[in-house]
Amino acid sequence: MASENYSIVIPCYNEQSGVRATVQAILANADGRMREVIVVDDGSNDGTAGELAGIFDERGLLRILRHPQNRGYGASLKTGVRNAGGDVVVITDADGTYPNERIPELVDRMGEADMVVGARTGATVHIPFVRRPAKWLLGWLANTLGGRRIPDLNSGLRAMRRDVLERYLGLLPDGFSFTTTITLVMLSEARRVEYIPVNYHQREGRSKIRPVRDTLNFVQLVCRAVLWFDPLRFFIPLSLMTIAAGAAILLFSMAFMERALDVTFSIFVMTGVILLAVGMLADLIDKRLR
Repeated sequence: MASENYSIVIPCYNEQSGVRATVQAILANADGRMREVIVVDDGSNDGTAGELAGIFDERGLLRILRHPQNRGYGASLKTGVRNAGGDVVVITDADGTYPNERIPELVDRMGEADMVVGARTGATVHIPFVRRPAKWLLGWLANTLGGRRIPDLNSGLRAMRRDVLERYLGLLPDGFSFTTTITLVMLSEARRVEYIPVNYHQREGRSKIRPVRDTLNFVQLVCRAVLWFDPLRFFIPLSLMTIAAGAAILLFSMAFMERALDVTFSIFVMTGVILLAVGMLADLIDKRLR
């Protein structure tokens, strides 16, 4: 409920240029429900540690945790969650991109929800052009396989119930795909997820995202998450597309070739049926294990 206290977790890796201003702004806007701000320094090798040490916190809300070496965005969030004491865990970034003054609003909106996401669909959204095609592709794939519209698949500003989040920590990756995975997990498990539009500002410092490699990892992750929690959403469309491709080949051969490729059609149909059978078996195993 709105009276629940909350912890804020901020993963941080080489964010010397923005981390102090970000943390100070969060502390300045702290309300009576904020229990702590946990910054996880993920093995930074620039001046991040010095910036964090220079933050004045007279109320003792700030906690700084450090990894001796870089372990990844998701690993930092896991460390923060495991050390958080609030009923609700709010995550945000250290680079100044998210409107952190709206964190209390996210907590207010929890109600009966398990997760409230700040969707980057506000009036001002600064997403680099080079990242937009990959973001669209991932969104389309997740919407298709997930069976519902997802306004923002991997927003890094979200509030989550700690007891619910802790159930899935073992399934969540250590890299940037943490947020994508928790979105798909919550939706696949029929958890209540709400979205509120927020602005997204230009970041301070250099992005750690590797567009090609991380996009491929995200695609793999989306497919894996759907296979894990709702395999029929993956196998049924794949089966139908295989059979449709076989039918298209058969019709094309009948119309434009000397003979119909009926054997090829049969192979495609058999493959489609096998894929459907595998999907049904996977779904049965999934239901039995729960």
